[in-house]
Amino acid sequence: MSSLRNAISRRAHKERAQPDARKKFGLLEKHKDYVERAKAYHKKEETLRRLKEKAAFRNPDEFYFKMIKTRTVDGVHKVESEANKYTPEELMLMKTQDMGYVLQKVQSERKRIDKLTAMLHSLDNQPSNRKVYFAEDREDAKEIQSRASKPGIPIASDNIPARIKRKTVASYRELEARKNRANELEKIFMDMTMQKELQKKGRKRKLREDEILSPTSRPVYKWRAERKR
Repeated sequence: MSSLRNAISRRAHKERAQPDARKKFGLLEKHKDYVERAKAYHKKEETLRRLKEKAAFRNPDEFYFKMIKTRTVDGVHKVESEANKYTPEELMLMKTQDMGYVLQKVQSERKRIDKLTAMLHSLDNQPSNRKVYFAEDREDAKEIQSRASKPGIPIASDNIPARIKRKTVASYRELEARKNRANELEKIFMDMTMQKELQKKGRKRKLREDEILSPTSRPVYKWRAERKR
C-alpha cells in the first residue's frame, strides 16, 4: 500500500506569502528559516552554559605564564612577544623552504626570458633576402599570406598587420618586465641566503668599508676560521 500511496500524485502544500498589508515588514519567515534561527540560538545558549560551568568550577589557585605574558585589547587577548614562538631549527627550516620557492620562481622567469629572447632575436636578425613572419593564429597567417601573394606589394614593416605590431611591442614590454622581476627575485634570494648563513653557528663580524676590497652596497661578513675535527 505504501508504494501505491507514493505513486499517486498529491498536491504540494506551499507556505503562504507575505500579505500585501504586511509587505512593508519584509519577507515572511518560513518554517525552514525558523528552524535555522532556532538551531543557532540554542547553539549559542549551550556555549554560554558550558562557559559559565567552566568558570564556576575553575580552580582559584590556577596559574599559567600566559596570564602575565598577554594583555587584553578590546576584549581580545594579545601575546606581548612571539619572538620565541619557533625554535632555531624550525626557523632555519622555514627559511630553507622560502629560499627554495624563490629559487624556483627565478628559474621559471629565466626560462621564460630565454624563450622570449630567442623568439624576438629570430624576428630582428633575419637575412635581407628572406623574411620570416610569425603569426599568433590562422587569421594573422592568412592575412600575411594574402599580402605576400599580391605581386608588386612587398611586405615591408609598414605593411605588417597592426595586430602583429602590437603583439611584438607587448612581447618586448613583457621581456623587460620579466628581466626586472628576475633581478629583484635574485636580490631577494641573495638576502635570504645571507640571513640563513648568519643564523648558523660560528664567530663572525661585519667588515668595515676600508676592509672591503671590492666596494659594494651590501654588507660583507667574515667568519673566523675554525679547526674541524
